[in-house]
Amino acid sequence: MTDDIRTEESETTAWPQDVGSVARRLEAVLLILDEPHSVVALAAAVSAPVPAVRKAIAALVADYDGEDGGPRRGFELREVGGGWRLYVREEYDRVITEFLGTQQPARLSQAALETLAVIAYKQPVTRGQVASIRAVNVDSVVRTLVGRGLITEVGHDGETGAILYGTTDALLEKLGINTIDELPHISPLLDDGSAGFEEIAR
Repeated sequence: MTDDIRTEESETTAWPQDVGSVARRLEAVLLILDEPHSVVALAAAVSAPVPAVRKAIAALVADYDGEDGGPRRGFELREVGGGWRLYVREEYDRVITEFLGTQQPARLSQAALETLAVIAYKQPVTRGQVASIRAVNVDSVVRTLVGRGLITEVGHDGETGAILYGTTDALLEKLGINTIDELPHISPLLDDGSAGFEEIAR
């Protein structure tokens, strides 16, 4: 009797596995991803079999591309480095650049300055590596730095597919230097990276 109740409860709370339901859950997860995730990782995130996730991805790609008669979206679902992530379509890069340029400049927080220092000295570096050095989550800070045009995506890690970040010419201009090599040398302070950057923060 107890086993029957448990079975009924698990069936009640289980997520639907039809393509539409999987696609909606997948879409919700994709909206918050900063880095490409593999199909296997996405399947675990939405509690669905890998084949069902592949079908859902195909359905979302077709939907965003307007293949089913709907509007072609300003973003796309793209596979990069063995993982999937939402991206602004290339033809709208100028729109985003101009929008960000109209935003009121604000001083960077201490967390943003520390994260920027890590990226400047360790580039190219992934968000996960920066988080490991700072021992805190840096997702929102990285988004802020990208939005301010101080860092940018420079590639993908060959093993994990994670996005690699580096500094931009805009940062050089703000610092009044010509190349990143003109930054003060701190390598004698670094062990795993954290000690040196903690010194800088002080």
